[in-house]
Formats: sequence, C-alpha cells, structure tokens
Amino acid sequence: MPLWLDFLTTPMAAPETCGLRRLRYGWQALCLTLAASIVAQGELRELVGRLAPAATGVLLAAAVMTTLLYLGAKHRADTAFLDMPRETE
Repeated sequence: MPLWLDFLTTPMAAPETCGLRRLRYGWQALCLTLAASIVAQGELRELVGRLAPAATGVLLAAAVMTTLLYLGAKHRADTAFLDMPRETE
C-alpha cells in the first residue's frame, strides 16, 4: 500500500470521550455567551451598571482557561490514541 493511501486510512485523532464532549460543549457555550455579552454590552450596562465590563472580562478569562484545558486534554487523548499499537493486516 502506498504511503499516502496508508495515511488516508489511518485515523489522525482519538474518538471523542464523554468528558471531552462535555468540555467542548462547555467551551462553546462560554464562547457564545462571551460573544452575546460583547454584542449586548450597552444593554448590560443599563441593567447592571459598571459591573457589565467586569462580567464580560470574567467570561473572557473563563473562555481562555477552558480553551487551554480542552486543548491539553484533547492533545493527551490524541497522543495516547496514536501511540496505541495497531493491528496490521
């Protein structure tokens, strides 16, 4: 089998576990909430006053931390999956 065809048939990422899926969904929810808080900053400022920018900053920090956690967990899962011995035909 040519090398390029072997590459095409080799999985390049680990299957997503329930924990990784929950982390990804949480990260997506944080990103969407952050985007909504940025778009609605004027309305938020009317509702909660000077606390609105701080709340958006907290969402930003949480999104960054969750991104780092997710990328680290995904990298570890992919590395462990790719390091597993494979059956050869």
